[in-house]
Amino acid sequence: MPLVAITPDPTTVLTLKKGANERKLKFRDDVVVWSKRVTESSTIDNSEVVFVGYGVQAPEFDWDDYKGADLKGKTLLVLVGDPPVPDPADPSQLDPKVFGGRAITYYGRWTYKFEMGQKMGASSVLIVHETRWAGYPWSVVQAKTTEQCDLMAPDRNMSRLPIEGWISLEQAKKLCAMAGLDYDALKARALSRQFKPVPLGVKASMTLHNAVRTFESRNVVARVEGSDPKLKDEWVIYAAHWDHLGIGQPVNGDRIYHGAIDNASGVGALIEIGRTFARMPVAPKRSILLFAPTAEEAYVMGSSYYALHPLYPLARTLGVINMDILSVRCVTRDVIITGFGQSDLDDYALGAAARQGRIVKADPVPESGFFYRSDHFPFARQGVPGIWSWGGTDCVGKPPEWGVQARAAYDRDDYHHPSDVVRPDWDVRGLGQDATYFWMLGYDVAQTAAYPQWKPGSEFKATREAQLGAVAR
Repeated sequence: MPLVAITPDPTTVLTLKKGANERKLKFRDDVVVWSKRVTESSTIDNSEVVFVGYGVQAPEFDWDDYKGADLKGKTLLVLVGDPPVPDPADPSQLDPKVFGGRAITYYGRWTYKFEMGQKMGASSVLIVHETRWAGYPWSVVQAKTTEQCDLMAPDRNMSRLPIEGWISLEQAKKLCAMAGLDYDALKARALSRQFKPVPLGVKASMTLHNAVRTFESRNVVARVEGSDPKLKDEWVIYAAHWDHLGIGQPVNGDRIYHGAIDNASGVGALIEIGRTFARMPVAPKRSILLFAPTAEEAYVMGSSYYALHPLYPLARTLGVINMDILSVRCVTRDVIITGFGQSDLDDYALGAAARQGRIVKADPVPESGFFYRSDHFPFARQGVPGIWSWGGTDCVGKPPEWGVQARAAYDRDDYHHPSDVVRPDWDVRGLGQDATYFWMLGYDVAQTAAYPQWKPGSEFKATREAQLGAVAR
């Protein structure tokens, strides 16, 4: 799998001009920008800045922020997140029927904003950072000023946007004021379906120099062939990423980021599920693909590569079961599904959990957008239903809040830290319980009569229907 690592020049300056008025924005303090193009420099020169609201095209919600505007070569100023549409019944709440209400959709993700800019032929996209809607402070954005990894396409990523990045809220407001407009008023206009792009009359210029290195990594796969001659060319994928953060900044003297829970726990389950399928007297009707992608921690690069270059057709792939961070603390009475309600895979999960006497719960923080941040998601973008779930927090034999506190302690002290190691106080029965749940889920899908589908309202439903329709034709 070809990868590229690009480090932007920290001396970069973004120049904004309107008539004789000129402002220079500092890299890292005011803007954080980069290019995914495999080239030593990327330039925008007197690119007209246009405010495009939330930058969303969502036909299922009758929403189009672009309205056919010609945006080729322009710099798009775009708001982060989904349009927070008020609920008509209670304006203090978000409308659950539009963009998921409190839950974020893919339209709200920063990657989507850049993809739409590319689609529109823009020269650059600047996302306005607001902590409330981004879900993290400006300091997290500033971490992207170091080396970034990405897939390297055959065109050396030259079809990507020349420049992508973020602008601080303070500087976005000053940019709008430079144009003689009020940022808050523009943002309010963007909450309407009638919104149209607003040219700001400001020109942007920048040359971004890059340090580039290319390298390779590998995905790992194994397969168990299905037993039904008519169905064995159809696939159910189990995914568990094998990478972690490698060697990094020392914490308490340890520089190795071991990744025992994230995600050796998932890889262990992947191997044991594979053994179980291989030992069955009669394999499932459909074939099983055991998929260990690389570079998940570099924003799901390994699974993105497979989804773009599949070994087996995605139109004949029924679903992806993602195993990322399994329970090592306890046996639980519950299973948590992120993005619950997205696809029919949830129904299979309900059945598998019920056979273990467990209940299924939705992700308690849907606004965090976890559904869009792991290895099932690149498949979803290509139309294939995916599910990411994990053992819950209602621990058998523990006080009511013990599981919640244990998960919070892991997130605080061990997640993406060198201290994520195997420990003697693990209760590996939780691992076994989760692995069995995943095995049953995948087996049921491999045996099913009908392909799982996206639920009505899912942003991936139209892509899947077109994909399956093309095969039928």
